[in-house]
Amino acid sequence: MKHIIILGDGMSDHPVATLGGKTPLQYADIPAIDRIAREGRTGLLSTVPDGFAPGSEVANTAILGYDLNDVYEGRGPLEAASIGYEMEPDDMAIRCNIITLSPEGNIANHHGGHLTTEEGATLIKYLDEHLGSDRVRFITGIQYRHLLVIKGGNKHVICTPPHDHPGEPWRPLLVAPESRLAPEDTEDGRMTPEETADLLNSLILKSQQLLSIHPLNRDRVSQGRVPANSIWPWSPGYRPRMQTLQEMFPQIHKGAVISAVDLIRGIGHYAGLRNIIVPGVTGLADTNYEGKAQAAIEALRTDDFVFLHVEATDEAGHDGDIDLKVRAIEYLDHRIVRPILAEVEKWDEPVCIAILPDHATPVEKRIHVAEPVPFAIWHKGIEPDAVASYSEESCAAGSYSTLHLAEFIREFMKY
Repeated sequence: MKHIIILGDGMSDHPVATLGGKTPLQYADIPAIDRIAREGRTGLLSTVPDGFAPGSEVANTAILGYDLNDVYEGRGPLEAASIGYEMEPDDMAIRCNIITLSPEGNIANHHGGHLTTEEGATLIKYLDEHLGSDRVRFITGIQYRHLLVIKGGNKHVICTPPHDHPGEPWRPLLVAPESRLAPEDTEDGRMTPEETADLLNSLILKSQQLLSIHPLNRDRVSQGRVPANSIWPWSPGYRPRMQTLQEMFPQIHKGAVISAVDLIRGIGHYAGLRNIIVPGVTGLADTNYEGKAQAAIEALRTDDFVFLHVEATDEAGHDGDIDLKVRAIEYLDHRIVRPILAEVEKWDEPVCIAILPDHATPVEKRIHVAEPVPFAIWHKGIEPDAVASYSEESCAAGSYSTLHLAEFIREFMKY
C-alpha cells in the first residue's frame, strides 16, 4: 500500500460569529474531504510536544514521527537544507523574514506585504552586499522567507516569531540571550549568546535604515503598498541529525515532499524525501493547486510515500482573513483532494490518504495555537467509524479519539 499525507497548514480554527458560530472547516464546502472522513476513520492529534511553541517546524516534524527533543534545531537549518546550503559545523542558521513595521513602531505584518520571490531576492541580495561579511551571510529563499547564517553564532538566544505578535511594538521583541545555560553551551568556541544577540539586533536596526531607502520600497509606497522595511531573524539552530523515514519505516523505499515552503522542504530533505518543485507555487491562495495535485499523483506512481503540504490556509489565518481562509480550504478540497482521490480509486494498488492540519491558526487570533487538530485516514476497504464530516468537532468523536505526536504516523503506516 502507498501512503499520502495531505496537510493544510493552520487549517484548524475556532468558531467564528460571522460564520454563524461555525469554524471555517465546518462552514466551507469540502465534499471530498468530508467523504474521506465519512468513509474513513477519524480522530484528533496533538502535534506540539510539551515545552515547544506551536510552530510549523515543530508540528510537521512531529507528524512525521520525530521526537523533537532529539532532533529539533529550529527553522533555520531546515530552510538551509531546502535552499541547498550545506551547513558547516560552526554555522548557526536562522530564519530571516522580511517584514513590515508601522510608523507607530509596531509589527504590521510578518511578510513584508506579501513580497514576491523576485522582490525578496532583490532585497536579500542588497542586504548581503551591505551587511554581509566573512561571519554574516544573507541567503535568498522564497517570498519573504529567507536565511541568515552566522559563522560561530550561538543558538542560545531568545527570538520571537513575528507572526505571533501582529500589531505589537517590535522593540521589546528584539533578540535576547538565554539567561540559563549549561556549561557546555559556552565552551564550543562559538560566540556567547550575548554577542550573538547583539549582532542580530544590530543587523535588524541596520536593515531598517537600508531597506527604507531601497527603490523597491519607495516604489511600493508610491503605489499605496506597504514597504518591506525590516528583517526579523528567528528560530536559530545548528545542523540537525535525523533518521530518514526509510530507516524508521522499512515499507517506505522512496518518498517525496511537495511544498512551496522552505522549512517543509528542509524537513523532507533530512527525512530522506526528494523535493518536487512545482512551477507556480506561491504559499498563498493563488498557488498552483492543480500542479501540486498532478505532481502528487505522478509521485505516487513511483514512490511509496508522499507528503503534500499547502500553506495558503495558514497565511489566511495570520492575516485574519475569514473569507480567504474558507476559500483556501475549499481550494484544497476541490483542486487537490478531489482529483487525487478520483485518480487513486482507479488503481489496483491501494493508496492510504490522510488529511490534517499541522496546528490551528485561528483567524480571530492570527497566531498559531497548541491544541489538538482533526485528522482523517482513508483507503479502500477501511472500516469507517460513525463520523459523517470533517471538522474539529466531528473528528473529536472519531474512533481514534486523541492521538499524540508520533502515534499518528505509526497508526497511518500500519495500513
